[in-house]
Amino acid sequence: MKSLLLAVVALISATAALALDPPATLPGWLAGAWEMREGESWSDEYWTAPRAGVMIGAARVGKGATLLMWESTRIERKADGSISFFAQPRGVPAAEFPLVAHADGMIEFANPAHDYPQRIRYWREGRLLKARISLIDGSKPMEWGYAPLGGN
Repeated sequence: MKSLLLAVVALISATAALALDPPATLPGWLAGAWEMREGESWSDEYWTAPRAGVMIGAARVGKGATLLMWESTRIERKADGSISFFAQPRGVPAAEFPLVAHADGMIEFANPAHDYPQRIRYWREGRLLKARISLIDGSKPMEWGYAPLGGN
């Protein structure tokens, strides 16, 4: 009887621990087409819905009719279950940024060995998508505030 009681206590403890620290999921709330405009300057970002452990993204930054930068991105659940953000500006080899924090409507990745950025954070504020990149200590931040493309 004592061993049965210990087994039940162990099972409840394990279940409670899982409830306190649920495994990270891919950020489905990021999916969609997003844009930001400030005068002649513009930026847009696109994310697919999660499927088969990956979200595919793309971004462009420009001024007027001139493209200043483009990037291919992805958020992927790796074979070991961890989640990472991969960035390929202008098609260079991908830089990996492992997941360091997540909550409802927020996800953050970091790679202190990368030159810039070292930290990438996305979060939702209502219908808006916010993004910030910075050095690992938060210095040299750049921030974007995206609305749904087309105002939807």
